[in-house]
This record gives sequence, C-alpha cells and structure tokens, in this order.
Amino acid sequence: MSKDINQILSPIEAQIKRHQALLEETLATDSEFIFQITDHLFSRTGKRLRPGLIFLSAGHSDKPALVYASVAIELIHVATLLHDDVIDQSDKRRGIETVNHRWNNLVSVLMGDYLFAKSFKLLVDSGSTKLLDRFSQATQRVSIGELNQVYATGNFDLAENTYINIIADKTAALFACACEAGAICNGGDEIKEKALREFGENLGIAFQITDDLLDIIGESTKTGKQLGSDIREGWTTLPLIYALRNGGNYYKDQLVKLYKQGFSQGEFDNVVKFVREAGGIDYADTQARKYSERAKEAVAGISGLDYKENLIQLADFAVAREK
Repeated sequence: MSKDINQILSPIEAQIKRHQALLEETLATDSEFIFQITDHLFSRTGKRLRPGLIFLSAGHSDKPALVYASVAIELIHVATLLHDDVIDQSDKRRGIETVNHRWNNLVSVLMGDYLFAKSFKLLVDSGSTKLLDRFSQATQRVSIGELNQVYATGNFDLAENTYINIIADKTAALFACACEAGAICNGGDEIKEKALREFGENLGIAFQITDDLLDIIGESTKTGKQLGSDIREGWTTLPLIYALRNGGNYYKDQLVKLYKQGFSQGEFDNVVKFVREAGGIDYADTQARKYSERAKEAVAGISGLDYKENLIQLADFAVAREK
C-alpha cells in the first residue's frame, strides 16, 4: 500500500520548516494589498511536493542554496497556477477561491508575475549560476507547455505523443528541475544529476496523467475543483484521447458540439461513461503506472542516494493518490 505524502516527506521535516520560514520571510511585504493576496494564496498549504523533491534528492546536504531553491520552485509553481486559473476561468483551487475569482484576472496575472520575480531573486541569492540556469530552462519549458496546451484546446484529434509532450513541458519540467536542483546542491555528481532529472521527468508525467484521470473519475470534495473541467474546456487528456481513438467519429462530433454549446451534468456523465466503456480510464491508469515505473528505474541503480526509498515511494504515491 502506498504511503501518504506526509509519511514520505517525514525525514525532511526540519528542511520543510526552514523552507516555510524563508517562504514567509520572502512574502513579507510593505504592500497591504499584496499581503492580502499572499495570505489568501498560502492559507492552505499544498503537498509541498516540489520543495520535498529538492530536499529528498539532496539527501543529507544542508547547503543554504537548497532552501532558496525550494522556495523558488514553490513560487514558480504557484505563479503558473495563478496564470492557469485565468486561462481556465477557474473559481476554485485546492478547495478555496482562486485569486482571479476573488479579485480579478488582472490581479491574478500581476501576482503571478510578482512571484516569478521573487523566485528568481532567490535563485540569485543562492549564489549558484547552475541553479539559475536550470530553473530558467524549466520555466521556459512550462511556458511552452502552457502555450501549446492553449493552442491544442478544442482539438479532439490530439495525438497521444503531442499530449505527452505538452504535459512533460507544463508539469514534468518543474519536477525534473527540483530533483536535479537537489543533486546540484549536493555536490554536482553528473550521474546523480542525470538520474534524478530522469526520475523527476517521469514522475511528473505520471503525476499529470493521474491528475487528468482524477479530473474525470475523482471526487470534487477531494480534488478541490469541479470534475470534468478539462473536457468542458476542450482540453483532450489521455483517457479521452484513447477513448476517441476507439470510439468512432460519432462521439468526437458530439464532443465538438458540446464543447461549443456547453455541457449539462447529464451530458458530462455520458461522456465519462463513454470514456470508461471505451477503455480510456484503464489505459490512462496503465500509462501513468508505466511512467511511475520508469521513474523508479531511473534511480534504482544509483548509489549514494540517502532518500532513495522515499523517492521510490513518491513514484507510487503519484499514481495511487485521490487528490
């Protein structure tokens, strides 16, 4: 049975506390308005998965750059979510009101920009040009992934490899960056850096496929958002890609019509039934587990990883979670 995220991250509790302290210090501001937004944004902590990946990948290293990197990656991640919520016109994230819903789209976009600026100042303060380089590359990949997803929205002929490339950029890039950053801070062993980068890349793909599955078959009380938001917005995820590949043009024509006119709950339920009966749910689950196994294989033979077992547990958690 897969462990929960708190159990997996328990060996790095002290590092997470230092992360939290620097996060609060970084977000301290003279602007009352910015404080209101950050207080709302961080009122419910997420999984701390990306900072956790940095610390687990670094092992017992306690270099100050690690904490700077951990806060930087969390701020970049939250910034991308702020921009995502504007694109998706979301009203809930992690069970609370989104910034764009509570204030407006302009505030959400500018707040995302503010967090990006804060994150790169932290990376400069870390003193590591290599970290700055890797984070810059990862952030560029996230932007490319987001833009390509926007371009693919409404395309119900989306190819599976195009979908995988998009989620690799928009999600796996930060996972890979986090894992590689931990290795960089732990002495720059290129074999470990490459192995951990591959671990993070495959973990991120597995995580996003599972997210896309949960968007269809999860529980909104656990996921913290309305089910079916991807399909309603015209984003064709892996379960639907597979189902359409095996379901004929009739269902695709229906989806195009519903995408343009809007889904009723009954119509969405019928889409879920179609995806399930066409094998899309099982296929996506199998693919997520395949990438999870690839992640585990990437680090299995690498010696000197202090928290290798915890990383392997994270790969299992990515595909077994309910939110």
